[in-house]
Amino acid sequence: MSTVETAGTLAVRAALLLGVSTTVALAAPAYAQTAAAEDAGDEQIIIVTASKQAKTLQDTPISVSVTSKALIENAQIRDAFDLQSVVPSLRVSQLQSSANTNFIIRGFGNGANNVGIEPSVGVFIDGVYRSRSAAQIGDLPSVERIEVLRGPQSTLFGKNASAGIISVVTSEPKFELGGQAELSYGNYNALIARAEITGPISETIAFSLAGNYNRRDGYVYNEALNINENERNRGGVRAQLLFKPSEDFKLRLIADYDKIDEICCSVVNLVDGPTGNAVRALGGRIISNQPLALRSATNFPSTNLVDNFGFSAQADYNAGQFDLTFIGAYRGVRLSTNADSDFTSADLIGENSARNAIDTYTAEFRVASKFDGPVNFLVGAFYFHENIDASGALTFGRDFRNYASALSGGAYTSLEPTLRALLPGTPAGQFGGRGQGRFEDYDYKNRAISVFGSVDWNIVEDLTLTLGGNYTHDSKTYATNVVTTDVFSGLDLVRAGVNAGVPAVVAANPQFNPFLGLRGLQFIPPYLNVPNSVEDGRTSDSDFAYTVRLNYKFSDNINVYATHATGFKASSINLSFDARPPAALFIPGSTAQSPAPAASPIRTALGANLPVNLTTGSRSADPEYATVYELGIKGQWEGFGVNLAAFRQTLNGFQSNVFSGTGFILANAEQQSVTGFELDATISPVKDLRFFANLTYLDMKFDSFVGGAALQAGSFATLPQDLSGLPVAGVPEFAVSVGGDYTARLSDRTKLNFHVDYQHNSPTQIAQGTVALRRAVDNLNASATLVLNNRFDITLWGRNLTDEAWVTTIFPGVAQAGTLSGYRSQPRTFGGLLRYRF
Repeated sequence: MSTVETAGTLAVRAALLLGVSTTVALAAPAYAQTAAAEDAGDEQIIIVTASKQAKTLQDTPISVSVTSKALIENAQIRDAFDLQSVVPSLRVSQLQSSANTNFIIRGFGNGANNVGIEPSVGVFIDGVYRSRSAAQIGDLPSVERIEVLRGPQSTLFGKNASAGIISVVTSEPKFELGGQAELSYGNYNALIARAEITGPISETIAFSLAGNYNRRDGYVYNEALNINENERNRGGVRAQLLFKPSEDFKLRLIADYDKIDEICCSVVNLVDGPTGNAVRALGGRIISNQPLALRSATNFPSTNLVDNFGFSAQADYNAGQFDLTFIGAYRGVRLSTNADSDFTSADLIGENSARNAIDTYTAEFRVASKFDGPVNFLVGAFYFHENIDASGALTFGRDFRNYASALSGGAYTSLEPTLRALLPGTPAGQFGGRGQGRFEDYDYKNRAISVFGSVDWNIVEDLTLTLGGNYTHDSKTYATNVVTTDVFSGLDLVRAGVNAGVPAVVAANPQFNPFLGLRGLQFIPPYLNVPNSVEDGRTSDSDFAYTVRLNYKFSDNINVYATHATGFKASSINLSFDARPPAALFIPGSTAQSPAPAASPIRTALGANLPVNLTTGSRSADPEYATVYELGIKGQWEGFGVNLAAFRQTLNGFQSNVFSGTGFILANAEQQSVTGFELDATISPVKDLRFFANLTYLDMKFDSFVGGAALQAGSFATLPQDLSGLPVAGVPEFAVSVGGDYTARLSDRTKLNFHVDYQHNSPTQIAQGTVALRRAVDNLNASATLVLNNRFDITLWGRNLTDEAWVTTIFPGVAQAGTLSGYRSQPRTFGGLLRYRF
């Protein structure tokens, strides 16, 4: 399918979707609410903990989608990426490595591609905060449900929940022996094995043990290396103990470990730019101008090694009219990646590696009242402590020197003796020599503490006022040790012109100084480390976030609420080579030989020690501040119901992280806003037949983003651009998920379950700027399961059955001006599954 649809096709598709949505709009909220109960009868209730207290979904006045274990199994949701097919307000994207998964809710989200940037969507697993994307993406066994909370949730969750929350809840150990095992096989030799067992150790202690293994051949063929890429190779184990000496106290201990070792993630060539001929002249291969290709060509396979582990303890105590909860946890992540980032079979980039060690400690304590009167409360505190050691390297490969010479018409190599003579003291080593580049080390520490609480006041019968608040203090320290060994990028070409006889007053003008034509090849310039005499490498942020909610229960069937809430995300640190002095401290174009004005703080502090060719950028991004106004209605009747939420949400200081071709530009958008609504609905006309429809509408734009950056057509360079008033790229106006399931009862102990779901995202511009490429998503999934004796399942399943294809993300080619690259979607997958329950 083309990524660009005609107006006629869109009109027909919109009419069909509108018809389906209207048909089921009298339905019940959240398909999972009915699916979770399976055969429990007509009265199907699901309990959620979105408010950090167990309540029914109907009585929780928050915009929340719940995906149950039954839906995860029926829809064959294989990993976190698949979750968006049933939660249209959620978008999940996998970027340049297996460890970079970005979660976006209502169009807001960031946190991938840079270990110093925490996500705007907070991810919690069994109440434990997962601070980085590499710690969020493991295939979890024993999932009981996944709650997606939309909009700012900082009042109760505090740490970095300015866009929303994904809360994964796994099953507790049981005091009755039971479990299940499953084995799935599909195309691309996909093999998934999962097993879990639970039972008693004594009258007061129960255990559970679960494991999973997920392996699949790659669906992209690398023609240069004769291997398959974009594979799956991951697995993990999870052990739990539940100590329950009485009905009033329980202690849950969890330890887990999961590992990823994959070749991922292949890049497609959308536009083969003017540098392509130079690559081919070196014998390199490019799969040119094929945005939906399942082929690639690189000169070495990528490395994606992720070890994710940790343990947690949760204690719950019922002290009469109070419930006390404590959760303490340690999480560790060890990450090692490497990629051939020129994405050709020529050896231009020899290494683009990263190694991270992340250690995170969290603790939370809260008290919730259970008074019979009109007022109840919840208060608590949260502590966060994280250390990150990050390192990386970007080096030239064997062919880079000849490649740079070809691009410059031979000047890069032929002028080397001349430039060395004009600039005495130039370091030894050929220009563009193999192994030259940048070598990075970062040390990062984050401490945060939050104090939070909420009060529910039942003003009159069925009318409740909720007031909540959260004070958070967050402090970070960081230090860098970055060294560049690229000889050519350290040359002062302005001084070379002066030494060659060009008058100093015009030496910075390429018209008079011929050496300046080579500046485009100086893309690894010297670096100014932090801390220094001007920058202390510290941030300190404090904020009070609050929630005001009025909730009226018209009857047992209808609940209406109005919410005003704020959210907060602390400063993020740019732990990358593009972490450079901000323009306010340094005047662009200055060098030690061409002094900046005396008002420049860095020039004043460093004097003659100012690195040559030092460029500006950002060390960090200021905090994000979210605000939402939301009206919602929850309706539940026998067999049908509806959830509807309308909202206006703004984010001041959105932390934008844009790839520039050699690194990432971290900047704050002054204000980004979205107006929209969400509809979750199901209808069950008879007991064994259910339909669902979820619809999200988003009208999103940059209200103000003067310092934005965007791709420019032709050069495909990422250049500064005022984005104020423009729509936000990558956010579809409409996202729809429709489908249903049917159970055919063949006998008292045998049944046949059918499931189908279809996801559609309306066309949207893929990237900010003048590159007019659009993405439209159409995804059809289905499964059929034969259940024997309520214990043994035989399933046939398929995802993306129509084999639709689209480009998910685009970015400028690395060291290849005028080239445009991107990532494409996953092709059709299908297979069979056997599951046994006991």
